[in-house]
Amino acid sequence: MNIDSLIKELKKLGNIERSEHSKYFFKTGKGEYGEGDLFIGATVPECRAISKKYKDLDKKSILELLKNPYHEVRLVALHILVLQYEEATKLKNDKEREVIFNFYFKNKKYINNWDLVDTSVYKIFGNYLFENKKASEIKEILTSLSNSKNLWDRRISIVSTYTFIKKGVFSHSLDIVLILKNDKEDLNHKACGWMLREVGKKDENVLKNFLQKHKNSLPRTTLRYAIERFPEAERKQFLAK
Repeated sequence: MNIDSLIKELKKLGNIERSEHSKYFFKTGKGEYGEGDLFIGATVPECRAISKKYKDLDKKSILELLKNPYHEVRLVALHILVLQYEEATKLKNDKEREVIFNFYFKNKKYINNWDLVDTSVYKIFGNYLFENKKASEIKEILTSLSNSKNLWDRRISIVSTYTFIKKGVFSHSLDIVLILKNDKEDLNHKACGWMLREVGKKDENVLKNFLQKHKNSLPRTTLRYAIERFPEAERKQFLAK
């Protein structure tokens, strides 16, 4: 199995109508966040199926896939990385997990749309940070990413904290939300609201206390996403300035 056969299989699944819809859905127009991205028209389940078939590809081949101009090819590459990371975790292969973490971080410039970030970052990047880095190191790495000029670095900084939320650690998420509240991209305001909502699922009091303190400075999009699960009367109360 090689990358040529992988790409050939993906292209056989191509669908012109889906491809055109994806160009619109992922904002590929001039000046939009996904400008110039190309789509085959394969579905996410189809991409996942192919990634399982090619899960033993070497890192050199995965890097070639990540550099591919087609969105679905990069998505498959990331699915493969997640599978390899999960397998290394299962086998307690700490060296391989470190290799994958460093590979991910080094090549993050190819992880250049929201779904590519969201499908992989907390499963690899966030997980490794949580299990292998000190709190001070984690804060330094995430803060640096959240202050990056690159849109996707900033999204990586917040969505990677999903791992921490799942483990009951909320401080990093809350810190990054406050950094990104002035982000120029609504896409990241949504991501912040999503993470806040996940905090609320684990500990509603933590979320409510945070919102009471910062609701007037948070972007409306972030606030709306964060309170989606609240009763209507409570949502109105938080949205009232």
